[in-house]
Amino acid sequence: MIPVIICGGFGTKLWPMSREHKPKHFLPLINGKSLFRLNYEALLTKFKPEEIYVSTNPDQLIMAKAQAPEIPEANYILEPEMRNQGPATGLIAAFLYKRGLQDEPFMIIQADVLRNPSDAFIKMMTDCDALARKDSRYITGGFRPDYPVMGVDYLVKGERVSGENEVGIYKIAKFIWRGSKEQTEELIKEDTSLVHANHTCMTPKNFLALLQKYRPEWYGPLMNIVNGADIASEYVKMEPGPVEDVTQKVYEAGEALVVELPFKWMDFGTFESLDKYLKENNLYSVSDNVVDLNGKDNFIKLDDPNKVVALVGVDNLVVVDTGDALLICPKNQSGQVGEALKEVKKRKLALT
Repeated sequence: MIPVIICGGFGTKLWPMSREHKPKHFLPLINGKSLFRLNYEALLTKFKPEEIYVSTNPDQLIMAKAQAPEIPEANYILEPEMRNQGPATGLIAAFLYKRGLQDEPFMIIQADVLRNPSDAFIKMMTDCDALARKDSRYITGGFRPDYPVMGVDYLVKGERVSGENEVGIYKIAKFIWRGSKEQTEELIKEDTSLVHANHTCMTPKNFLALLQKYRPEWYGPLMNIVNGADIASEYVKMEPGPVEDVTQKVYEAGEALVVELPFKWMDFGTFESLDKYLKENNLYSVSDNVVDLNGKDNFIKLDDPNKVVALVGVDNLVVVDTGDALLICPKNQSGQVGEALKEVKKRKLALT
């Protein structure tokens, strides 16, 4: 198995903490460690640094190397420019194929997600590796939600294909695009419904074969790269698009499997989710210069330890002060922070 940590965006919903020059997966969010570092440390329990790859862009290369200095520079797969996860995954497959690893299964590991416990994560990778060596079907991930997760796609699992002592891997009975809250509430009543959580697993050769069949306009430039063409000149020929441009067709054709994630999946997509995790795990604290009077369940984060901040009689607020920017919003509306950032950019306030 080849683990590939993928990181390229910057988490707009955690602005102003997360910026283009210091994206959320490199921020010290959990006990002074970043999500990137925590995922890397989990992989080190099974893999050597030289067996781990990182897919990123030139702007984030320095940050990745600083947090994982043991990974050889030759193991960095650099996107010449951001063109979404479809081309990025194709570039990973082409890069590994060119290195003679065309028959070695790889797994995409998103850097902005926490997976606990890590030993269950490693067990899943081991079981998927064994299956991907003998089965050419695309393998993805999904988890059973305990509440309606909005803004995501769902997979309905069918017949189990994995053994009794292996993690649950299933045929995909149905792929469901993200829908309304009412539709989602009905969907999760079925214990076969899983939130789609990409953990692409396949051999490079088999993944490129899928692209040849379902997205030939991506396949052509990628094979040119395999055959020695310049990455930058070929990569720009690929139209931007999500990996779902391919995988939806694969799901519908019955050429895919889903592994039910055997660990807790924590996606810190908003301040509300970050606040929930930190407080549930006794990791949240504020300094003495913060006064929170007659309020409850607020999330306060200051870059300046000397700035005095006082809150009086307010509940469930997010207050983030980075010195050059101040965010204040109800916690349950923190998913709209990205929209505020769009307005900041529109006004050219240079705080991105």
